[in-house]
Amino acid sequence: MNPLIASPALKRETNWVTTAFMVLFHIGAVAALFLFNWQALAVTAVLYWIGLSFGIGMGYHRLLTHRSYKVPRPIEYFLAVCGTLTLEGGPISWVGTHRIHHQNSDKEGDPHSPHDGGWWAHMGWILSGQSCHNNTALMAQYAPDLARDPFHAWLNTYHYVPLTLLGLVLLAAGGWPMVLWGVFLRVTVGLHVTWLVNSASHMWGRRRFATRDDSRNNWWVALLTFGEGWHNNHHAHPTSARHGLAWYEIDCTWILIRLMQLAGLVRSVKVAKVASPAQEQEAA
Repeated sequence: MNPLIASPALKRETNWVTTAFMVLFHIGAVAALFLFNWQALAVTAVLYWIGLSFGIGMGYHRLLTHRSYKVPRPIEYFLAVCGTLTLEGGPISWVGTHRIHHQNSDKEGDPHSPHDGGWWAHMGWILSGQSCHNNTALMAQYAPDLARDPFHAWLNTYHYVPLTLLGLVLLAAGGWPMVLWGVFLRVTVGLHVTWLVNSASHMWGRRRFATRDDSRNNWWVALLTFGEGWHNNHHAHPTSARHGLAWYEIDCTWILIRLMQLAGLVRSVKVAKVASPAQEQEAA
């Protein structure tokens, strides 16, 4: 049995520490709206891109979880640090949870399936149960490759350090408006956008491939997440570094990977080779 979801009772038990932080960050996000300035907005936009594209899409997801490409170790560590700036936990916990999701997608044992309710898939699984606990020893079962790396093991335990340091830098540079925008509002929006991949992209959208789950391609989630919303494509070809497989499926994270490949910073890139929708329709 999946130890992260041992029983329905444990699954619904509130995680008060996580809940308290979620409430705090949501309050901070609302407060940011009353302290607007253009400099804070610009910094927030850049950090949003770094956190979600570099950190989650390129780092935690396509590199560390699925090993869709290879980079020198310093770049891997940099991307992992970018991932911690989203308040989505350390690399071992994130990767372990996502690998469990692929093993049991929309079945018993999936940490965040809409089959357990849309609210549960979006946010409930974070607030309840043990699936979001930052337990390095437990999650190492699902990410042993990362657990063997001292840097990833340290970062998983102290994943809050980079975000805390960033907050102090922003406080020194622009005061509380910069902190509220660059940390609290950015992180809160980024969390909900990432959770939409778990919820909306398993409920709404088109299914290009007949996968064994309910994954769907959702264009607006893809725009918000720099390409992660092409979720049905991803579940059909999980090791592909490119999620947007058609010309009109905008995948900004793939463009970034491709540019880094051309610069010689990325190698051994795996890309799904599939027929275009027009070719598929013609063949049918």
